[in-house]
Order: sequence, then C-alpha cells, then structure tokens
Amino acid sequence: MKKAFLFFTVFVAGILLQGQLKAQSANYDTLRVEAFITPEGDTIPQSWLPTVEVHAIQTKEVAKFWRDWTRLRNAVYVTYPYAKSASKVINEVNAQLVNVTDERTRKQIIKAREKDLKKEFADKVTNLSVYQGKVLMKLINRETGNNCYEIIKEYKGGFNASFWQAVAFVFGSNLKQPYEPKGEDREIEKLVQEVCRVYGYKG
Repeated sequence: MKKAFLFFTVFVAGILLQGQLKAQSANYDTLRVEAFITPEGDTIPQSWLPTVEVHAIQTKEVAKFWRDWTRLRNAVYVTYPYAKSASKVINEVNAQLVNVTDERTRKQIIKAREKDLKKEFADKVTNLSVYQGKVLMKLINRETGNNCYEIIKEYKGGFNASFWQAVAFVFGSNLKQPYEPKGEDREIEKLVQEVCRVYGYKG
C-alpha cells in the first residue's frame, strides 16, 4: 500500500512538474529582439549593448606623441596649399623657359613670376613658424621633385642658394632636405593623403 501511494505521489508530482516546465517553456522560449534585414533579404537578430567607458592615465610618452602629431597635422594642413601653388608656378615657369636661351629674357620671366608669388604669398609665408617652414620645404620637394636649394639655385643662382642655405642652417633647417614618403616622412605623407581626401586635391 505504501509503495502504491509513493508511486502515485511521484506520478502526480511528475505530471505537475511537466506541466510547469511546459508553462515556463511557453512563456520563455521566445525573446523579442530587434532585427536587421540585409540587402539580400536575410533577417538577422540584433541587440544593443550598453556603452562602456574606459578610463586610463595617459603616460608622458603617449601625451608627447599626440602633441607632436597634432603639431605636424596642423603644419601640413596650413602649408600644403602653398606647396601646391608653388609647384604650379614652378611648372609654368619651367614650361616658359624650355626654349628660352637668352639669359636676360630668362631672368625677366623668372622675375615676373617671382613678383606674382610675392604678391600672393609673401604675407602668408612670413607668418609661418620655423617648424611650419620646414614642413613647407618638405612638401615643395614632394610636389616638384626638387629640394628648395636646387630651385633657388636654378632661378636665382648659386650665391643666393648658398646664402639661404646658411640662413636655414641657423634656424636648424636644411634647404637640401629630401622627402622620404616611405621613410622618415611617412607621417607627413599620410596627412597629405588626408588633406587630399578632405579638400579634393589630386595628391
């Protein structure tokens, strides 16, 4: 009799438990979430995770890196338009001088374009910092394929080139500095590409 009662109790409990599990399954087997429909027509469930903010103390090295990078970025944005304009004028002058052999005529052409450059850029360029001037020389080299020493020597003579090279040296610069987009100037090159994308320049 006790065994029969125990069996009956277990049997009833099993039925009740099964019913409870079915009820829970009916209530909790489906979770409503947002869905994303792909261009191909597939429906993918999606959900949004809460924003997580990560705070850390910035080291001196990292702070210096971002300071230097911001300074360089500013210099490239300021000076690249000047470098583009200068390269345009230099290319035009070179085209004018191709078949000119008379030295006096060559000087007249160069002097006339020099006046145009001074009129348009003298005030702007003189307001550049020494650092921005260094970046400008790099960018002129990039745009023309010639360093500033070579350009001055070609148009103004060797004496003038040597003089301005001495002046640049006093300010810790070098008119003969190369442009190495895959070397020490790779950060400048990245920023130039950024400027070209932003303002539509052809780099």
